[in-house]
Amino acid sequence: MTLQRLLLAVVLLAATGGCRGQASKDPPIVPIRNMHQQPRYNPQGPSAFFADGRAMRPLVRGTVAREMEVDPRMLTGRVQDTGGWVLEIPVAVVERKGGSEALVQRGRDRYGIYCAPCHGLTGDGQGMVAIRAAALGAGAFQPPSFHADRLRHVPDGQIFATITHGIRNMPPYGPAIPLDDRWAIVSYVRALQISQYTEAPPDAGIPVTDAGVPVTDAGVPAPDGAVAPGDAGVPTPEVQP
Repeated sequence: MTLQRLLLAVVLLAATGGCRGQASKDPPIVPIRNMHQQPRYNPQGPSAFFADGRAMRPLVRGTVAREMEVDPRMLTGRVQDTGGWVLEIPVAVVERKGGSEALVQRGRDRYGIYCAPCHGLTGDGQGMVAIRAAALGAGAFQPPSFHADRLRHVPDGQIFATITHGIRNMPPYGPAIPLDDRWAIVSYVRALQISQYTEAPPDAGIPVTDAGVPVTDAGVPAPDGAVAPGDAGVPTPEVQP
């Protein structure tokens, strides 16, 4: 064994001899201290470095992140050529979320986190925050019901834009909710509207003949001007002896 190999064996023996499986009480050796302890910014915290005093920085104008959506319809909810609203959820969003059913299920999950506290689980505007605000006399914070006729007929793109940018007392959720999840919430709002929407025809519950004459419980035409007993909420008259 040469002297060189002998010295190498001694060094290795000395290096491994200190490994006893115990925690050392000696302070760690940090060659570059400024990378071990670095100052950081907290979300929505102040900054003395930037002129506007904000730690959270806006996107650099003209840049496009690799993961950023480039289709303006999916990004804004508007049709670029006409400036109108996108009428339905873009097909590309539905496909990359695994289909309509998966999109609605994802929307239900996100809706329960971000929307239900104010809008309620059924979209009737009676969430816990709204109920609490009404109890404190702050009726102006009452959100609208998704089942109002006006909101049932707005385009999908308009609902998406409202989620993104906010409206009145509602804050913008664009920075907090990813783009596809915002579209998923739109799909679940539509599902809520369908599940709660019922519109009975004018003559519902009142059987009639081909001539439009009401029919009694016995299946015969009712007298002129009479409504079939027991139908449409009209109580059956008592039979006099």
